[in-house]
Amino acid sequence: MASKQLSAEEGAGSGSGTDSPTEPLVFTETPSSKLFCLLCERVFKDAVITTCGHTFCRWCVNMKTNEKCPVDDSKLSVVVANIAVSEQIGELFIHCKYGCQQADGGKMGEWELDPRGCPMTVRVNARKEHEASCGYAPVSCPNNPNCPPLKRMELEEHLKQCDHIRCPHHKYGCTFVGTSSDVSHHLTNICRFEGIKEFLQQTEDKMREMQLQLAQKDQEIAFLRSMLGRLSEKIDALEKSVEVKLDVLDESCNKLQDEVMESRRDCALINDELSHINARLNTGVVGTLDPQQIFRCKGTYVGHQGPVWTLCVHGDLLFSGSSDKTIKVWDIPSLEHMKTIQAHDNPVCTLVASNNLLFSGSLKAIKVWDIHTLQLKRELTGLNHWVRALVASTHYLYSGSYQTIKIWDLKSLECVHVLQTSGGSVYSIAITNHHILCGTYENCIHVWDLDSHEQIQTLTGHVGTVYALAVVNTHEGTKVFSASYDRSLRVWSMDNMICTQTLLRHQGSVACLAVSRGRVFSGAVDSTVKFLSRSPTRDHHVDL
Repeated sequence: MASKQLSAEEGAGSGSGTDSPTEPLVFTETPSSKLFCLLCERVFKDAVITTCGHTFCRWCVNMKTNEKCPVDDSKLSVVVANIAVSEQIGELFIHCKYGCQQADGGKMGEWELDPRGCPMTVRVNARKEHEASCGYAPVSCPNNPNCPPLKRMELEEHLKQCDHIRCPHHKYGCTFVGTSSDVSHHLTNICRFEGIKEFLQQTEDKMREMQLQLAQKDQEIAFLRSMLGRLSEKIDALEKSVEVKLDVLDESCNKLQDEVMESRRDCALINDELSHINARLNTGVVGTLDPQQIFRCKGTYVGHQGPVWTLCVHGDLLFSGSSDKTIKVWDIPSLEHMKTIQAHDNPVCTLVASNNLLFSGSLKAIKVWDIHTLQLKRELTGLNHWVRALVASTHYLYSGSYQTIKIWDLKSLECVHVLQTSGGSVYSIAITNHHILCGTYENCIHVWDLDSHEQIQTLTGHVGTVYALAVVNTHEGTKVFSASYDRSLRVWSMDNMICTQTLLRHQGSVACLAVSRGRVFSGAVDSTVKFLSRSPTRDHHVDL
């Protein structure tokens, strides 16, 4: 149990991060060292990923823009919020701030438990909800600020005994003050406003309505004045620029005519060259080659109201899962939207299809849909966190969440085995002919025997979350590629469980992998896709 802790600058993992907080924050257990910012040496406050790929507090980065990254000496600049770290910090338990006090003889901002205060412990992400209703919160008497300090749970009893209660008609001029019983007697026998309270209330309502109408009129007048000013400025600007734009337009038209003529000449030369190439190819055994047959975008599927996190193909159907909590079904040949499934109460993180079933993963739930009728058949529960990874084999479905892999029978849809992991949330899963592998938040790859479900190895080497795993079968044996937040790709031999190669080809975190015909494609936050294959072919990249 932690008895002392620095102020809330050590973070709750969320918030704007624009100001340095001063509220006490006492954890029930000392957080992991990986949750501490290297700049302020405290638990992350609104964790963000910078351009160098490392995580710091947003406040630390904004207030120390002239400093360099302590890891690689790069200039600090915020790229994106680190939601995974913020979620992990939000699950930590702390003591209610009304159960903490300034430590005697401690440093400024150092806190300890107050035995007279609130004994509750709550998660960081739920502290505001608790503290808004905590009975130990200090409150003031609504009748008189000179009353002694109170706790929220003492207020009701105090109001029964308070001798500073004002007459309800004090806003109309009544000056009577007394206890609750005195006020009741005053209203019954003495107060001259009690008899005309309905008239006074009606008058007050009319005054309030008139004030509201006046405020609305003032806003309308101010808006109209602002619009008139803007219109006047635009008219002046248009009058000044119209002559210049006409001159530019004439010059542009002349240039465009010249470019069109030149393009026509170029097209004629290209068509002539293509005719010669086709003629030469037709004389051989290869057949006709049309060099103009290139890949083109055939259509765009539009309809989601948030980022699309996952795609799944089954036959001629494409399924897409999004932050808008839906699964959309598209017909691939016609590019038509067929149906929208209101899938989850939270974003859809992952999709996989198998045995004429579609599985969708979200927060603490996997839903099972009939792939033909798109009707919900069942919901798989008992999951402890976000389901970020789903993989299906011939007979089983594998799901990854917080430190857990669950194995489900595809026929009965029952959980038949649970693999316990370490290292935080499971971000990726891969299945080989003999092994089950998973990549975790804390940089490790755990390996189990596919048949006995016994953990046989932990592969280490990455220094960031393992976001993706991919299996490649070669004549030399089975290889597993791993992609990580540390910007690297690692190649693992499943025969001896060692890393045979480390590839540093990206300038940012590697987020996803795909395999086709022995070739590996990797996508990263540096906006590039790398294409890697065995020598002598070189690796290539595509800028997105």
